[in-house]
Amino acid sequence: MALMITDECINCDVCEPECPNHAISQGVEIYEINPDLCTECVGHFDEPQCQQVCPVDCIPLDPDRKESQEALQQKYLLITQA
Repeated sequence: MALMITDECINCDVCEPECPNHAISQGVEIYEINPDLCTECVGHFDEPQCQQVCPVDCIPLDPDRKESQEALQQKYLLITQA
């Protein structure tokens, strides 16, 4: 699954620089995660780094973007080869 940022986001700016895939960017009102670039840090780290640094715990799994570990690994390989 890709991750998502909820309305509880306080725009603290700590998640964006932690994303190794550059999937996080400032949206109109809050930060957003590009699901095409989010691998939940598979291939880089054992746990999603954005979730680790978020002070308000507003980065859950996106229930509309279910992906297996294998699919996330394949996405990582495609992103890093590009």
